[in-house]
Amino acid sequence: MRTSLLRYTAAAAICLCASFAFAQTPAPSPASPAKPTATAPATKAPAMAKPRSALSQECSKKADAQGLHGKARKKFRSACKRGKA
Repeated sequence: MRTSLLRYTAAAAICLCASFAFAQTPAPSPASPAKPTATAPATKAPAMAKPRSALSQECSKKADAQGLHGKARKKFRSACKRGKA
């Protein structure tokens, strides 16, 4: 009786372990695009920022002088660059 219980327990353990071994993700299909590995660097370099115009810098200084922050600053700078402020 004890040996058959041991055999059933061993068989159940083997089946459980085998299910984990076979539960793998499927290979990607050939239709999906391959990721470039050698051409792209591992980390992305920051994009080069465009130099700011004199008008943009002047509007920023005016916003600083008024102590504007957040949405109010953005709204003021936008109007200033359009010549409305």
